[in-house]
Amino acid sequence: MNNQNYHLKMLELIQANCDETRVPKLLIHSCCAPCSSYCLELLSEYFEITVFYYNPNIYPPEEYHMRAAEQERFVQKFPAKHKISYVEGAYDTDKFYAMARGMEDLKEGQERCFACYEMRLREACEYAKANGFDFFTTTLSISPLKNAAKLNEIGGKLEQEYGIAYLYSDFKKQNGYKRSTEISNEYDMYRQYYCGCVFSKKQRDDEIAARKSESEE
Repeated sequence: MNNQNYHLKMLELIQANCDETRVPKLLIHSCCAPCSSYCLELLSEYFEITVFYYNPNIYPPEEYHMRAAEQERFVQKFPAKHKISYVEGAYDTDKFYAMARGMEDLKEGQERCFACYEMRLREACEYAKANGFDFFTTTLSISPLKNAAKLNEIGGKLEQEYGIAYLYSDFKKQNGYKRSTEISNEYDMYRQYYCGCVFSKKQRDDEIAARKSESEE
């Protein structure tokens, strides 16, 4: 069982690498604006950040573009000690469906999701490496539905593979998820009801329909 305190590990990395004379460059993969909110509030005190919006898993396209626009809007409006920039990756849905092939029927939170974590983190890592960033990380660990241990395992593996530092994290700690909902409300953000892909949407829709059916019995 993995009992590492990734939030503490993040704070130790910040203490070791950030001070008034050194502001490292951080690329943070973001799944959506609400999840990025607390992450940016916390990390912009220490890093010059670029938000990398790379989510070819999101379905349908209208949902993808809505989430991307909301992410860019939040980056532009959010006041920060250090600069925050926005970059949008390629919306290559074929890449996602090729990755998910054979895992379509798995429940959310299983191997398909882990492969999706790695697909997005690898793209972020490659972008960070190519563009001279000091660290890369992801907002995904803020969600209570995401496996922080698996995310950090993947991040550490990519750190070794590419030679660029991964900022370990578990952003839901210290009431991080609660704070993200507060910031989302402050900025009147669009908050989606499912993770993003067609499979998670179907699962959530089925759960909602089942609850409705039970309440009508």
